[in-house]
Amino acid sequence: MYRFLIALIVLSLIFIKKEYRQKLASTFWRGTVVGVFYALYFIGMFKALETTTVLNISTLYTLIPFITAILCIFFFKEKISKKQLLVYLVAMVGTSIVVFKADIALFLSFSLNSGDAIFLLASISMALYSIFLKALHRKGDKALVFVFSTLLGGSIAMFLSMQILNIPLEWHKIEGELFYYVLYLALATTILTLFLYQKSAALLGSKKLMAYLYLSPAIVAIMSYFWHDTSISFSVFVGILISLFATVILLKEKV
Repeated sequence: MYRFLIALIVLSLIFIKKEYRQKLASTFWRGTVVGVFYALYFIGMFKALETTTVLNISTLYTLIPFITAILCIFFFKEKISKKQLLVYLVAMVGTSIVVFKADIALFLSFSLNSGDAIFLLASISMALYSIFLKALHRKGDKALVFVFSTLLGGSIAMFLSMQILNIPLEWHKIEGELFYYVLYLALATTILTLFLYQKSAALLGSKKLMAYLYLSPAIVAIMSYFWHDTSISFSVFVGILISLFATVILLKEKV
């Protein structure tokens, strides 16, 4: 919530321009709906991490593009061909190879728990976020105004959830170097990311937008290799290639 509010305050500067102020009334409720689903994903993820592992969450994360594709059947009447089903399966396998670092022992020790059920619900919320991002888009929308409305809706959802779950703010603990990390999250991975999501959803659609999630573990592995001297085994490299090719195929598929 701290991250969302910082982003909200920074983004409020756009309302210096009259054309943005005029768009707020028509955008607010739609952005708020989108923001609620976006916030619920993070609420579910952090709640799940109390009783599950990052490895489990990273594995279940690979289901989001497929969940999105299923929801597109009901919301947009889009079909999933047998070829697409196979590609989704291959993409999940490739991404899982990267997540498990091609360690068969690590894979065999994988087990689900109550936290994973919570994250599965959070994943559905993330899929619905992309669905409503597309469904509620209107020609003439200002992307930054929509992002502001999304953050506002998300902040309200987070505040209410903290009251219901009786979670204290404890913002006084965010100080020193940690504050700069949160500032980066607010500017780069909140404002910029939501802006790019908003623009991309209108052009690509929900299925193709979420297909890019298959590349996340691969990109993290590659960045770790260059910035932290983390090695990439041949098996993990194969997993990266599988994720890449599967994503490209999904992006080239006609809706």
